[in-house]
Amino acid sequence: MEEPRVHPNAAPGNLDLETGRAGGGVYPPLPTPHGQSGNQQRLGGAGAGPPNSWVGNDANTLLVMATLITTLAYQLGTSIPGGYWQQDTPALVDGKQVATYRAGDPIMRDLHRPRYWVFMGASWVGFASSMVMTLSLLVRMPVGSRHVRWSFVVAYSSLVVTFVVSRPRTHLSLDLLIWAAVLAFLWIVISLHPDRRARVIQDLCCGGRGT
Repeated sequence: MEEPRVHPNAAPGNLDLETGRAGGGVYPPLPTPHGQSGNQQRLGGAGAGPPNSWVGNDANTLLVMATLITTLAYQLGTSIPGGYWQQDTPALVDGKQVATYRAGDPIMRDLHRPRYWVFMGASWVGFASSMVMTLSLLVRMPVGSRHVRWSFVVAYSSLVVTFVVSRPRTHLSLDLLIWAAVLAFLWIVISLHPDRRARVIQDLCCGGRGT
């Protein structure tokens, strides 16, 4: 009598003890490395451990965050600090009329023109970057890709720019330095491995001295 053949790849525990044939049982999925789910593995990269903690984020959570940033950037762009002129207002310099501020024009544009253009540029950049992040996540681009990470950093830091620029008492160059510092900090937090990130922050804050 011919003995039943068993597929060489069949698991030993899946054999029928009476017939010797491989059974049709279903095994649970094998655990993935580093305790990540299969969905996180697909989002984070090609089968390797995550290079940083950013890739462990859920794509749906980031999509909601990108939508919120888009909404905030839109509201900032349509609600300029200082408001708008309520009526035509003549501007006088040394007793002479040199211009007329039209009703409905932004007050910030007429009185603080450089600050106004920085504010509008930041709001538009934040709006566009958040839309790029939203589109990247909708087309299933990996969370750890540069498109998603860089668009988030630019969009999130633009909110800081619009906030500090809306305060006319600070110098514009200082506002831009704050934006550059926030941009660099966010990129360090998102891009670097947690161990390396801690060393970089320690070097920046403590001048490389050990604790």
